[in-house]
Amino acid sequence: MRIVVIGGTGMVGSKLVATLDQRGHDAVAAAPSTGVNTFTGDGLADALAGAEVVVDVSNSPTLDDAAIDFFRTATTNLLNAEKAAGVRHHVALSVVGTDQLAPQSGYFQGKLLQEKLISEGPIPFTILHATQFFEFIDTLADSATVDGTVRVPPAYFQPMAGADVAEGVALSALAEPASGIVEIGGPEAFLLTDAIRIALTARGDAREVIADPDSRYWGIELSERTLVPSADATLFGTRLQEWLHQAAARA
Repeated sequence: MRIVVIGGTGMVGSKLVATLDQRGHDAVAAAPSTGVNTFTGDGLADALAGAEVVVDVSNSPTLDDAAIDFFRTATTNLLNAEKAAGVRHHVALSVVGTDQLAPQSGYFQGKLLQEKLISEGPIPFTILHATQFFEFIDTLADSATVDGTVRVPPAYFQPMAGADVAEGVALSALAEPASGIVEIGGPEAFLLTDAIRIALTARGDAREVIADPDSRYWGIELSERTLVPSADATLFGTRLQEWLHQAAARA
């Protein structure tokens, strides 16, 4: 089966392409670097020719209000190109808690708009909500560091390995369209403070990590379980400590 992966050269996309190839499918990595740009429409028609499934794991180049226009334009262009090409299943990677995060964030307003366009569009679809990735915990810590101390809200999240995200997306791409939202997450729920502290300690980073009710998550005020998936979510098996050991071995 020919499956086009929009964002197929990125962290999750490259893993997804490899996973689909290993299972005998014709997976095509589509990204600006390969001549395919969903925002301008360049290269879309040629890339989608003969595709049965399109998976969008691309992201806005910014995390601010400009993301609204990016997701509106890119998603509209992509859905129109899919309709012309006869694509039968559109899969999009999104984020657990998007609807709760959107009122305070232009980026998540863009993600919510993306989901709306897909759900009201012409192509049978699956929207996959994933929890935060292990790979971004260091970035989260850096964004929350003030005067050498990491300050994060006293909230829970249930992060997962990028490879498990790719596996979850692959399973959705090879299944029938869900016509709704499917959630995936990691095997363990952590307080943000605990997961960040574990990750930093594993790398020899001695920054203090504290729970601060006045702090924000990428500028967003969180409730205790905004970032935790529902009880119906599919959970994957890679644990944070295991992933950290693997990352250290690769390094």
